[in-house]
Amino acid sequence: MKVLVTGGAGYVGSHSVRALLASGSEVVVLDNLSAGHTAAVSRDATLVRGDLSDASLLDDLFEKQRFDAVMHFAAFIEVGESVVDPLKFYDNNVGNSVRLLAAMQRHSVKRFVFSSTCAVYGVPERMPITEDMPRRPASPYARAKLAVEWALADSAPAWGLGFVALRYFNAAGAAADGSIGEDHDPETHLIPNVLKVALGQREHVRIFGTDYETRDGTCVRDYVHVEDLASAHVRALDVVEPGETRWYNAGTGQGATVREVVDVSRSVTGHAIPLIEEGRRAGDVPVLCADSTKIKKELDWSPKYDKLHDIVASAWQWHQTHPNGFDNRRE
Repeated sequence: MKVLVTGGAGYVGSHSVRALLASGSEVVVLDNLSAGHTAAVSRDATLVRGDLSDASLLDDLFEKQRFDAVMHFAAFIEVGESVVDPLKFYDNNVGNSVRLLAAMQRHSVKRFVFSSTCAVYGVPERMPITEDMPRRPASPYARAKLAVEWALADSAPAWGLGFVALRYFNAAGAAADGSIGEDHDPETHLIPNVLKVALGQREHVRIFGTDYETRDGTCVRDYVHVEDLASAHVRALDVVEPGETRWYNAGTGQGATVREVVDVSRSVTGHAIPLIEEGRRAGDVPVLCADSTKIKKELDWSPKYDKLHDIVASAWQWHQTHPNGFDNRRE
């Protein structure tokens, strides 16, 4: 199978490219490298630098490559930035997704796997979160992701599109061989920022909110290993058929508090990792945890990394060997 992977030079995208290659697929990566890294893309994949806003580039790619399917990761991801500049997110995350779908329709490509997010649920009415719960996105980022899900659902019947939307939880960790991992600028995710303290690149970790109704007063999140997410995308591609539409949560179902992440990181790194406690952050939800029963049953998928220690240890291996992230060389 020949697969176009948009945003395949990014964090989850690059790991998914490797999983696709391992499964025997031929992969072409389209990435504008505004946030991705050339070095994250396997040499066994073809890398095309370009933007989804370029309709002629898309038509040329689809005409020449004759793709069987598309995996779509290309999106801005910072929630806070989406609040400051929502039109940027709607233009890129929604507008460019629609342009991609239109190119697929023009060239009769009818298999699509979409990188969505648990943020579409907003503040959930109960835990764990199931796919049938109301969607109440609380940020422009989340609303843009949900808008793409709507575009998929509305347009699919018109041309027989089959798609899987994977609503995943907190991606974490790095490749088992330590060769690729998480490298964002700015970095807003908890685990890499905790590990930057252990590396001596930050003085401390800030905890926002210590009075939530959780087991230690800090927020609970479901951390799912990036390689497990990659395998979920491959499994989704294996089952998607033209005309079928599916939505799945992808998480471990096991939440960890902020303090637990820090404690595990202390154990993994042997570093004290000082903390500074601050007040709650606007928009933070006390608990986000997946019910992944549906994806386990229908896609025969389950996370290989089911212990927070192993997730953090893989991230630590990456950050130790790549303290400044990627350079420009392809692995």
